[in-house]
Amino acid sequence: MSRKLAPLIAFIGTTPNIGTTTAAFATAYRLAEWSGKPIGYLCLHLKSAKLQRFIGMDDPVASLDKLHPELRSSALTVDMLRSATHAVKGQPNLRVLFGNLNREQAEFFRPEEIEHLLTVAEKTFSAVFVDLGAYWDNAATICAVRRADSRVLVTTPALSHFQEDGRRWIGRVSPLFEVHVNQYECIVVQYPWGTGGYSMKEISKELGTSPLGEFRMTDTLFAGLDKGAYNEWLKDDPTGKAAMKEPAKILMERHQLQGSFSPIVRQPWYRKLLTHRNGVSSS
Repeated sequence: MSRKLAPLIAFIGTTPNIGTTTAAFATAYRLAEWSGKPIGYLCLHLKSAKLQRFIGMDDPVASLDKLHPELRSSALTVDMLRSATHAVKGQPNLRVLFGNLNREQAEFFRPEEIEHLLTVAEKTFSAVFVDLGAYWDNAATICAVRRADSRVLVTTPALSHFQEDGRRWIGRVSPLFEVHVNQYECIVVQYPWGTGGYSMKEISKELGTSPLGEFRMTDTLFAGLDKGAYNEWLKDDPTGKAAMKEPAKILMERHQLQGSFSPIVRQPWYRKLLTHRNGVSSS
């Protein structure tokens, strides 16, 4: 088999409506911002796509359902996919394929159609983010989770989310498709009002996953979502500019996506070396 042209990074939630889409989009935004490379974001929600509303595109011209004929006939090309994606305002390196907006078609997406979409996406972008929500009763979730190079599990400190839902779906269902809990990394969504007293360490241990980071929801974020200005919040709001920085750095380094706009992370030993050299770098 030939090596894939782009890494596939899948985000899946333990529970519906907890912030999986917002966490995934923020991470993709950071990578597009830092790498300077074309980043693709595929919303594979077949029944509950919401990203178009979050970024002010209530009636997008193109979406997953409108590509169904090309997917069914395996005729989708790189140029077709690029044309069907939306360049995010303020961050043109990030292009979004909105999810299925025709709920009646949700049951008709077949595994081979999703595999075809992912194959074309890997040829189109430098990295591909896949937003999967929390439902396992569809080809999109199963195909993308199995195929992903990085699997990010999103949950909250609520016991019913990371313990009950986590055990049911990630602990029991995911292994049926040969993806085990230790192949996921965990993002914990923190709400302003709090949802429980459990730490990242405790949540990751309970799930059996590795910790990747936290995503903090704020009142200004909710206001941005309501106004369809989530992308502007990520670009301009002080909290938004810091959102998902650490997880994005890890993924960017892992998949070798550093570019000319990448943030420079100086390790403590490097800072000491600069001090010893009177602050003069040899690079």
